Amino acid sequence: MRITVLAGGIGAARFLRGLLAHVAVDHPGAEVTVIGNTGDDITLFGLHVSPDLDTVMYTLGGGIHPEQGWGRAEETRAVQDELGAYGETPDWFALGDKDIATHLIRTRMLREGATLSEATAALCARWQPGVRLLPMSDDPVTTLVDIADADGTPRTVHFQEFWVRRRAEPAALKIRFEGAEEARPAPGVLAAIAEADVIVFPPSNPVVSVGAILAVPGLRAAVADSPAPVVGVSPIIGGAPVRGMADK
Repeated sequence: MRITVLAGGIGAARFLRGLLAHVAVDHPGAEVTVIGNTGDDITLFGLHVSPDLDTVMYTLGGGIHPEQGWGRAEETRAVQDELGAYGETPDWFALGDKDIATHLIRTRMLREGATLSEATAALCARWQPGVRLLPMSDDPVTTLVDIADADGTPRTVHFQEFWVRRRAEPAALKIRFEGAEEARPAPGVLAAIAEADVIVFPPSNPVVSVGAILAVPGLRAAVADSPAPVVGVSPIIGGAPVRGMADK
């Protein structure tokens, strides 16, 4: 059995952990491919950070912080504390010391000419997540949020600033996926959808996670054209998100 999952971060990673436990018993030998959202990717202190890819990798590889659902277990932040002592910003996005090692490797590989797919595969070689983890695209796609300041001044911010720094306040006026129209699906993505026996949308944010993935040209059509059953698990129950701020 070939299962393809279009995934965001924490909710998807926890779902995938359960999915792998299930298929190990009922469908041993099943191949699971995860197409991860990269619209949340951000550059901090010169480092390329891929929050959703890393959350899936750490969770399935056994290195995730169990309570937070993001970042590394038993993490320290000496490097970020030192950056703060130098007055370097931003300080609102947590970068742990172990996590920084991941970002350093990814950034070095990208600067040396590797693709994001190749960097992701290299990182997964250590963690052995039990899935084939693919970015939705090797091309940059950035999720931007249009908001209005308290005085009504319009502003566009990176999704991470909106979500992490501002805690989804004020409410989003519009979500845009910059670069999506020019992006191409990463190698293996369209084949993973076309060859799947089942396609799954886990409980990820339907707008900024699933929406970003489907914004890459060809992905929405590939899902629609697939003869495989498509299963969606909603992260919203009774009109409210199970976790997070998707209602903002």
